[in-house]
Amino acid sequence: MKNNLLKKHAKSFYWASFFLSRNILNKCSSLYNFCRTLDDIVDDNNDLSSKREIFLKFKKDFENKNFNNQIIKDMWSIIDSESISKQIIIDLFDGVKTDLEKKVVINSKKDLLVYSYRVAGTVGLMMSKILKVKDKEALKGAIDLGIAMQLTNIARDVCEDKARNRQYIEHDFSSIRAIINESQVFYERSFTSISSIPVKSRFSVIVARRVYRKIGDYILKQNNIDNYNKAGKIYVPVIEKVIQTFLSVVDFVKLLFIKNLNYDNQLNHNILEQEINLNERI
Repeated sequence: MKNNLLKKHAKSFYWASFFLSRNILNKCSSLYNFCRTLDDIVDDNNDLSSKREIFLKFKKDFENKNFNNQIIKDMWSIIDSESISKQIIIDLFDGVKTDLEKKVVINSKKDLLVYSYRVAGTVGLMMSKILKVKDKEALKGAIDLGIAMQLTNIARDVCEDKARNRQYIEHDFSSIRAIINESQVFYERSFTSISSIPVKSRFSVIVARRVYRKIGDYILKQNNIDNYNKAGKIYVPVIEKVIQTFLSVVDFVKLLFIKNLNYDNQLNHNILEQEINLNERI
């Protein structure tokens, strides 16, 4: 089934997926499978030159519409049916390519935001297209939610990334705390944009946002770098997912009363737009 990878590798998203229709879930699963394939190319144990070769072949197969590859075929089906700009996919490839270096070091907020947009903001944008979001301000909010989740990933995976010779932030708890605080800005700014998602799909995104955001709280509970290093990969336990799902009902009701979207994360998007023309993608 299409959602096998989702179930295996994306527990928070799989939890939230129960609230989607089958048709939407199948499309979201196809998108996840495509993104997961790219992640696996970068993160497997092959040597760097082999990974680059596999990456370039997959990219070429995508550009040439090699429909013998079911994952590529499914992805092109989504691109065509949802009118997704190919530039968004190119951005995703560019983000993944960033990690195909012997050493990856990000030294500025701009580079961190651009990277996070490319590997995750793009996914948020494509997800919104699948969910039939049309409002441009709401699509900016979808980018914010993707970036927020990527910042959470970076905060959670510092040890794992260090082992792979990647440094998105310093390996100390103050840097981890700082990036979680930065992610909160993007989680907050994304909230009102969810009101533009059709009601039948809205609850799933509310749940995903709440559950993924909670990962940051569990990271902060480690209190110091020693506990963090010993904790391994930090997940949200099932009981907490249940609690956040119930709290999502309150968010759902709040969003019913939002009439006008006033997007207010322009400062961060101005940083992004030094390199990425967001209006072109949206």
